Amino acid sequence: MQQTWFITGSSRGFGRALALAALAAGDQVATTARRPEQLDDLVAQYGERVLPLRLDVTDPAAVRAALDEAAARFGGIDVVVNNAGYANVAPIETGDDADFRTQFETNFWGVYNVSKAVIPLLRKQGSGLVIQFSSVGGRVGGSPGIASYQAAKFAIDGFSRVLRVETAPFGVKVLVVEPSGFRTDWAGASMTVHDAPAGYESTVGAMNTRMRQAGAGAAGDPARAAEILVAVAKHDDLPDNLPLGVNATEMSVAQDRRLLASDERWGDVSRSADFGQPFPAALPKA
Repeated sequence: MQQTWFITGSSRGFGRALALAALAAGDQVATTARRPEQLDDLVAQYGERVLPLRLDVTDPAAVRAALDEAAARFGGIDVVVNNAGYANVAPIETGDDADFRTQFETNFWGVYNVSKAVIPLLRKQGSGLVIQFSSVGGRVGGSPGIASYQAAKFAIDGFSRVLRVETAPFGVKVLVVEPSGFRTDWAGASMTVHDAPAGYESTVGAMNTRMRQAGAGAAGDPARAAEILVAVAKHDDLPDNLPLGVNATEMSVAQDRRLLASDERWGDVSRSADFGQPFPAALPKA
């Protein structure tokens, strides 16, 4: 079954790997980038099955125009992938406010713009899949130095839960992908690392060392992940959230177990806030 993809951030990293995997599977792909000339090699190799588009996902009008052009060219869109995003490193205390907001504009509002703009098209079709790239950090959290990026990823999950419920009657599915470390440019040239003051060596400094200076690189293979997602997109039974990578899987399972244990331990206290429930409830023993 040939599908038509619309992928943001297609010039490198996960976006490019996904475009290549979808094209290798015989699909059609609208590839987007701020500099579409970076996609010329895909057009040269796959011809009319590739539509390169210039796109800044923070521009809602440009998003609508790109989606309309892709739908007109291919007769519809089956899979929309919100992949565009980046992270800069700085402690919350000393980080630049403007940089924090600019990251959030791309990492969350870009996802919002594309998701909102494509709903009328998918509703009219009566089908479609929206794949939102989050992160294991958007499920587990607590990665020092990338608060803006991680906050946006948590926001994507919350936003996507509502999107999933609202669009399900139209035949639309929503999948949140949560990768751990992959060998992309995310922690390379795409990332700016700002100086951290004394006292942050064990948190922001240690995270920077793990992300930027690890010799072997991350364990995740973007090509494998892309092949997995292309196969998943053609599958009928989808999860709501899909961790990708060993670390993402193990961290997610551990976090879910911690939350369940905590909720059960504090359950009586939590319930006691309602009228008609036993009050006061004894606090759990330390």
